[in-house]
Amino acid sequence: MAFLDGSVVNVALPVVQRELAMSAGLAAWIVEAYALFLSSLVLVGGALGDRYGRKRVYVTGVALFTLASLVCAAAGSAHLLVAARALQGAGAALLVPGSLSLITAAYPAHERGRAIGIWSMFTAVTGAAGPVAGGYVVAHASWRWIFLFNAPIAAVVVALAYRGVSETRDEEAPPHMDWIGATLAAAGLGAVVYALIGDGATTGARGEALLLAAGAAVLVGFVVFESRAKAPMVPLSLFRSRVFAGTNVLTLLLYGALGAALYFLPFNLIQVQGYGPTAAGAALLPFVIAISALSPVTGYLASRIGTRRLLVVGPAVAATGFALIALPGRDGSYWTTYFPGIATAGIGMGITVAPLTSAVMGSVESHRAGVASGVNNAVARAASLLAIAGLGLVLRARFDGVLDRQLGELRLPVAIAERVAAERTKLAGADLSGLDPAMFQSVRAAFDDAYIAGFRALAFTCALLAAAGALVGLALPRR
Repeated sequence: MAFLDGSVVNVALPVVQRELAMSAGLAAWIVEAYALFLSSLVLVGGALGDRYGRKRVYVTGVALFTLASLVCAAAGSAHLLVAARALQGAGAALLVPGSLSLITAAYPAHERGRAIGIWSMFTAVTGAAGPVAGGYVVAHASWRWIFLFNAPIAAVVVALAYRGVSETRDEEAPPHMDWIGATLAAAGLGAVVYALIGDGATTGARGEALLLAAGAAVLVGFVVFESRAKAPMVPLSLFRSRVFAGTNVLTLLLYGALGAALYFLPFNLIQVQGYGPTAAGAALLPFVIAISALSPVTGYLASRIGTRRLLVVGPAVAATGFALIALPGRDGSYWTTYFPGIATAGIGMGITVAPLTSAVMGSVESHRAGVASGVNNAVARAASLLAIAGLGLVLRARFDGVLDRQLGELRLPVAIAERVAAERTKLAGADLSGLDPAMFQSVRAAFDDAYIAGFRALAFTCALLAAAGALVGLALPRR
């Protein structure tokens, strides 16, 4: 539920944006609000489970997540939907670490690594399958069903938890929760993301620059506080391990690239290329199949040959995939345009996911494995959160430059120019209805070309991030 809902709205976003008349920046918050609260509270959720009972906190998270899902389904405005998604993220922050800690407590040490590996594989598969499922639902029913489906699943999960899961807790858990650290993380990340997503309409360019600086300062304060706290949310001592530090940097780079690519690609497919929601979701199936097929194989290989070579090859292959995704223009068959890049990126991630989890879990002492996994999970969510905002800035800058040039060549009448200017914040989702057919075709082509240019810049940046991840893998110890 948690990982599916992290990406299931991606293909539905163009439809939601049109139905609720949202700007591109506000539409982004439907994804970012969820990721913000999940990434900043997931470690607190794990600590709450250790202290008050893992099953109790897990079930509470499922209930909160489901309640928020129902509010999402009923939301009549963009702002209520964003608020409900934030509440969903808070619920996910309770149930995600709860699920992992329950698995850790249920299995003996010699079976625990395999169980956690299976858990990690399914989180990757469900996250990648989200756009596919979302596309199918939007094509055959309202986007609101994306959230309503969580209710019956949650009912089954809660019943199974009460019937078959034993309550466990950490009797040595610290008596105090790190609420200050959680608040600093959420505030810092939120300020940075708001500054990057904003288009200047609310705070102006100067205000956004100040907000970005303030967010960065708060995140620095978070690191300083965590280094001095008695029971820190993020034990910085973990990063003394070269492998743990390196794998988390690799996670930040690779999952940032992946999050941005999976967020913006459906807009390209639906709003520019003319794919329907089902076709756009199906276009990502090669990615899902590659991860599902390769993760068990590379997990086995990691135990035989070590993780380092796989953590070099995987990100390098993913970088090639992102570069291939950047190449197509406005026309062409799916099989010769987007399929090669999507399949190659999936192969790269399939090579990487299981060895990355193994490297993280094996880089610390066994009694700190849960905390290490939680930190890595939080880094992956934060990477996607920041990349969607930051690389969206790259896309918008290129989009604006190309659009200004093409509209200048059209020499639009003042009234039409003002109408077009009012719609440009929606990017490729601009509503140009009402223009005469000839003018519509010219302006629509200008918007499409501008979005393709912006997406190309973003995808090449994703390729560079993934390639940097391969270099980090190369710097890891040989054994």
